[in-house]
Amino acid sequence: MYKILIIDDEEPLREAINILGDWKGLGVDQVLEATDGNVGLAMLRQHKIDIALVDMKMPELNGSELLQIIELEFPNLLTIVVSGYNDFEYTRQAIRSKVVDYLLKPVNRVDLNAALRKGIDMLEAKREKESEFINKNITLNMSIPKLKEKMYLSIIGRSFKNQSNEAFLPLIGADRAGNYFAAGVLRVLNLEQVRKDRFHEDRDLLHFAVTNVINENNDAQFKAFSFASHKGEREFIVIFTMTGGYVEDAAFLSLHHMKKVTSTLKELFGIVSAGGIGEPYGDITDIANSYESAKSSLDGIDLLKLKGIAVMNSSTDKSLTKDSPSLTGRMPLIRNALENGNISHAKSILFEFTKRWNSSEHFSLGEADRTIQEFFILLNDIAIDLDAVPEQLQNGKDKGLHGLGISVDFASFGQFEIVLNDILDCYANSFSKSLAGNRSSVLENIKAYIDNHYFENIKISMFTDKYFLSREYLMKLFKGQYGYGIHEYVQKVRMDKAKDMLSDSSLKIQDISEMLGYKDKNYFSKAFRNYYECSPTEYRIQLLGVEK
Repeated sequence: MYKILIIDDEEPLREAINILGDWKGLGVDQVLEATDGNVGLAMLRQHKIDIALVDMKMPELNGSELLQIIELEFPNLLTIVVSGYNDFEYTRQAIRSKVVDYLLKPVNRVDLNAALRKGIDMLEAKREKESEFINKNITLNMSIPKLKEKMYLSIIGRSFKNQSNEAFLPLIGADRAGNYFAAGVLRVLNLEQVRKDRFHEDRDLLHFAVTNVINENNDAQFKAFSFASHKGEREFIVIFTMTGGYVEDAAFLSLHHMKKVTSTLKELFGIVSAGGIGEPYGDITDIANSYESAKSSLDGIDLLKLKGIAVMNSSTDKSLTKDSPSLTGRMPLIRNALENGNISHAKSILFEFTKRWNSSEHFSLGEADRTIQEFFILLNDIAIDLDAVPEQLQNGKDKGLHGLGISVDFASFGQFEIVLNDILDCYANSFSKSLAGNRSSVLENIKAYIDNHYFENIKISMFTDKYFLSREYLMKLFKGQYGYGIHEYVQKVRMDKAKDMLSDSSLKIQDISEMLGYKDKNYFSKAFRNYYECSPTEYRIQLLGVEK
């Protein structure tokens, strides 16, 4: 879709262009208006305009002057000149500024849309060419980078053998002494957002853009080579190689390069990132140690103090880094709240726990990652146990956290808390749907059990343990369904049965008391009187006229 800006001081002309333009057919989703050249220039600086229609005669900043500024500031902007003056000076400036077309007032529908179509075609051709250029470069440069990536991964995985890879050692600068190697790990903290907003959900294009920035500014002495980590799409592995110099130089240049990369990614693409740098080594196989150090440095970044981009190297003091309290101990409470349909209570339990982290001295990225994964696994285990796994995980190919379809971007502790709450919401909704269908049958089962075992010592804990429901919630559900609490219903069934039995004159009151599960005749008589305001004997006399 395209964005058009009409720059003209005459409102009737702006209105006419708005009416005459075949915007839908041209793929234009937004048409903006500027009342003069100065306003138009300000809007060009504020919005990403694809085509500007410029009137040549305007007060203060006329069309010719505006076109000259556009040439300097917006060299890729396409312009269409609109003028009521068929003057050579205007025409000459239009030609010099390489405008798409030159329209004379009054503008007619055919000429306007022809000029716009010409501009749209030029934009589409340019985009297609740029796309082809990127794809061509990816294809042409795929083989060697892929080979280097494979070699570096084998080193990091500690399966690399110098002898079997001797022919390829020059590719990674491992064929001569005097070189230093260091590893870095870059993590994109807002990957899902930026992939959607800036890269049209194209993962490969995002990876290409990030690695291209990392690999820029190489020189004869210092080089950086990067690739997406196979362990997670948010992370990129960077290998730094320095020819000659000292180990301190390699450490400084690696850190400086990574800081520059994070800043450039933010400026160009809005990518918020964090990086970790490992120690440099003179032996290529020690990249494995450097990578582990870099990963540890990245994981150790304090989320509580993270403000935008950050880079940490292995020399940074990580004395505050320690294992955070696990959510495992709180899961029974969260489970109970979710089963009872009390999502707000489950969230308050989670909030109280995260509040402890937020008030601590240090809470790292690595701890946040582990907590998210742990919380997902624990909730999923509960969901499996209750046959309430979210539909996204039942139907999709991805059975992991990504399959839930929620964003796990976080660049601050507040965003980390949002991720946890989003995961909780997802499972809470699934539990609600599943349990809503089960609760009716659960209540029917409980009622049926009481109807058939009224003479036994019935305790509510029997049902709360069996159906994993809290006492309060179960009582509330049962009374809402049948109008009685569970104890009240047991009493009702016994009293109903007592009346039926008392109508049989062959049964003694002592026998009836035992058949109903009462301790003795006196206890039964007291319960009967409380319920019917008369004793069993009085009821039988009234019913049969017989005393027993």
